[in-house]
Amino acid sequence: MPPTLDLAARGRDARTARLSVVRRVARVIDSASLGLRLAGVVAFLVALGVIFAAVKGASSVEQVSVNGLVTGSYLAMGAVGLSFVYGILRLINFAHGDYLTFGAYTTLLLNVTARVALVPSILFGVAMTMALSVALELGLWRPLRRRGAAGLQLILATIGLAFLLRYSIQFVAGPDLKQLRINDTTSVSLGGGVYVGRTILISTLVGYAVLVLAALTMRYTRLGKQMRALADSLDLAETTGLDTGRLILITWAVGGALAGLAGTLYVLSTGAFDPQFGFTLLLPLFAAVLLGGAGSPYGAIAGGLIIGIAEEWSTLFVQPGWKVVVAFGVLILTLLARPEGVFAPAGRV
Repeated sequence: MPPTLDLAARGRDARTARLSVVRRVARVIDSASLGLRLAGVVAFLVALGVIFAAVKGASSVEQVSVNGLVTGSYLAMGAVGLSFVYGILRLINFAHGDYLTFGAYTTLLLNVTARVALVPSILFGVAMTMALSVALELGLWRPLRRRGAAGLQLILATIGLAFLLRYSIQFVAGPDLKQLRINDTTSVSLGGGVYVGRTILISTLVGYAVLVLAALTMRYTRLGKQMRALADSLDLAETTGLDTGRLILITWAVGGALAGLAGTLYVLSTGAFDPQFGFTLLLPLFAAVLLGGAGSPYGAIAGGLIIGIAEEWSTLFVQPGWKVVVAFGVLILTLLARPEGVFAPAGRV
């Protein structure tokens, strides 16, 4: 065989071998239950953490792991709202990141401008974002669906809405960095030389409590089962007598509330923010949704945590500006093995 043909044949064999490995990994994931998949992901992350600790030192890995859990809390919460809407309406909402911005700035309005305490201000921000989300469903999305808008038309509408929200906020509040009235100087020692801000720790714990509550609600309550039925088939849900209009409104309300809280958790974690921060979070939010499985709220939670940890672990090796690139690298590698995401039902893309 001529040398050129021999090299080409070897290249084809190598590609075939790589594809075979990817397919075997995909079959293993498909055959595993949701609990086994979650346990496998946790075991993989723990093993990776041990390897990184051996290379970079235990203290450094522990600190960035805590940072990753903080990042994962607000990414997971924002991704859940995004996944809710996509799962039921198949709407890719490019304005979702700006919902987070809206929640943070309405919290700022009460906390800084009106000098109200932090907790009531956060609740106000969550309520206002929920109201915005419901108002947009009634005034924009529902009329568009009734007129037969779909696909590209709705995507362009979400992009236009994102610009409208972002620059309206910037017009009113200005482009400068803002801060909430919080104690961001007190730190808490977690042992082993690991520290986290007290406000950040409290907000992260609250975030995880809300995520657990959302997961339990989806799993065990009648409303959660109805929303899951709606996500499986909107037409079938209508024929069984479910009030789909009411459930869609609730979906937008829950998604908006979670987005508002996620935006506030972000600004509590980072300290300073501007009207562009929701846009910078949009791609990691989409990565979390796709990694966990589009339309799967449970997958969105797991995807957000994985992306958050991956982004912070990457700072052990590269500059922080590369965090988003690393997150999407993790996403691409995962989707090569399982295009529908790790936690989605087999065959659903």
